[in-house]
Amino acid sequence: MYNSIKEIIDTATQTGKSFAEMMTEMEMETSDMTYEEVRNKMKENLKVMKAAVLRGSSGEGVKSVTGLTGQDAIRMKKYREQNEPLSGSDVAKALQYAIATNEVNAAMGLICATPTAGSSGTIPGVLFSVEDKLNLNEEQEIDFLLTTSLFGIVIANNACVAGAMGGCQAEVGSASAIAAAAAVAIKGGKPEQSSHALAHALGNLLGLVCDPVAGLVEIPCVMRNTIGAGNALIAADLALAGIECKIPADEVIEAMNKVGRSLPAELRETGLGGLAGTPAGEEMKARIFGAKNPVFN
Repeated sequence: MYNSIKEIIDTATQTGKSFAEMMTEMEMETSDMTYEEVRNKMKENLKVMKAAVLRGSSGEGVKSVTGLTGQDAIRMKKYREQNEPLSGSDVAKALQYAIATNEVNAAMGLICATPTAGSSGTIPGVLFSVEDKLNLNEEQEIDFLLTTSLFGIVIANNACVAGAMGGCQAEVGSASAIAAAAAVAIKGGKPEQSSHALAHALGNLLGLVCDPVAGLVEIPCVMRNTIGAGNALIAADLALAGIECKIPADEVIEAMNKVGRSLPAELRETGLGGLAGTPAGEEMKARIFGAKNPVFN
């Protein structure tokens, strides 16, 4: 088990092993699985991610039961196909795929929590955008996901990945960070560049609160994943350009943990503060649950 990002980078540098190889070996040891079983298990996760993106991006898209979210992935798809997006085609694809995944989640569809349901769109958004750009094959896609897992374990064990504990920075922020690290690796970057990408991405979203309207994983959760996906691609490019984060990745993780635990309860998934506490947010909650629901008392 790797206890720090530094340990991961040092091991990769000294052994020449890929992050995916390291994660596979660790899973084989801790779960008593064979090499093929580990990769096949991740292959199943990949299939779930692809199915969610396809479902959210096909036909008229999907709508949530509450009606708060839905069909924005289709709007993004039409926009990028008919226009030259200001953020570029690759980023626009990432946004579409991220929205599609989270809309499927909000519609009670099957998704892969990465690391949570609320942040489930960030990694697929990045992965499938990078897949299109680099023409990745399935084995490379599995490598990408194994790499996110390796870095994600360190964040989960040294900080947190739950909005109720650390705010949205712990969910979308963590997803964005590990997606950035994996994007660098799949592009052929050096191990330490993945570390810098992770630090850039997590640092960029430091302090991001968790404020779901009506306590549901819809608003602003769906769109927060677009920020996570775009931020990951930005952080990956920063690192690949040789721009180093001045704060080591492990210290950024520690800072995220301290910031998250210092956030007031209203900003940690309770649906009381932030956007959830606005008049519009309160109106949506009342419309869904009723003004006399105990949640209001």
